[in-house]
Parts: sequence; structure tokens; C-alpha cells
Amino acid sequence: MKQNKGGRKSKYETHVEQRLFEVECWARDGLIDEQIANNLGVAYSTFREYVKKYSALSAALKKGKEIIDFQVENALLKRALGYEYIEKKYAQVEMSEDEHYALQTVAVNRFKMENPEATLEEIRLVEMQVSKYKSVLVEEKTKDVVPDTTAQIFWLKNRRPDKWRDKQDVEHSGSMEVNNPLKGLTTEELRKLIKK
Repeated sequence: MKQNKGGRKSKYETHVEQRLFEVECWARDGLIDEQIANNLGVAYSTFREYVKKYSALSAALKKGKEIIDFQVENALLKRALGYEYIEKKYAQVEMSEDEHYALQTVAVNRFKMENPEATLEEIRLVEMQVSKYKSVLVEEKTKDVVPDTTAQIFWLKNRRPDKWRDKQDVEHSGSMEVNNPLKGLTTEELRKLIKK
């Protein structure tokens, strides 16, 4: 371990080195470098220097950011192309007495195992909290999400800028000279033509 003058450890060693996994997770969660530096208790300018100096920190940031970037790319592509999904609708129906009693028994037994000193009143409360209703699937449909033209434009402008950017470079060869049949006429001759 490198130590500063006077024998103290650097902030990298005390604030960053042991938290590289957290750095990766924060990057994956979408935090920007400035926020990560703040979470570590390090000045942003110092953090930038550490990223240049320590390959382990740089690698943790890169790994975390790559994961979320891939997820966003995939979501953008999915949205650009359109997709199908299953929509499920549920209804609440009352359970039979036997089914409700069985669920109450399971809940009470679990509570008793986790709380061996529980009072009868606490056990009764757990029993009463078990709902008499359950969710039942009543309908399932396949739905389409149409392709999104904005996502398509964004994708194409970034992936194929040679064909899809707004400004196109056009090369022209040859002359831009236009034949003017009035070229060479005097002002007096032009006036006579206008009057005719």
C-alpha cells in the first residue's frame, strides 16, 4: 500500500479500494461519476484522477456501465421494432372455508415458529389477517406494441449516420456557370426589351 508523506493512507485506500463492488453497482444503477464520488466521500476532481490512475476503479465503472447500456440498447431496439406481450386480468374471488382455514393454519404455524414467545392475542391477529379472497386469472390476451418511429429514427441516426443523419454531404463536380442569354447587353438594350 502506498502511503502519503507522514505515513497516512491515501483516500483511494481508505474510501474507494474496498468499495469497488459498490462502485460497479452504482454505475449499473445509472449513477453518474459525480454521484459515485459523492457516495464515496471523495471530491469529484480526485475521483477523476483515481479513475485514470487505478485500473481496478476504471474497470469497475466500465463493467457497471456496460451492463445498463446493453439493457437500454435492447429496450430501444425492442421499442423500435415493436413487440408482443401477454396481458393477464385477475379477479378476486372468495375462497372456500376449507381453503381459507388451510391458509390460516400455514400462516399461524409459520408465525409460531418465528415467534415462539407469541401471545394468544398475537396469534389470533395473524389468523385474522389472512384474506378470505384470492386472485384468479380470468382473461389472458396477446397484445401488440407497434414499432415506434422515434426510436427507429434515433437508432438509425446513431447506427447509420452515413445514410440517416439530417445533414447530407453532397459532392458536386463540374461548373456552376449558367448560360445567360442577356449577358453582354447594355442597360439601354435591356430597357428596350422590357418595353417590348
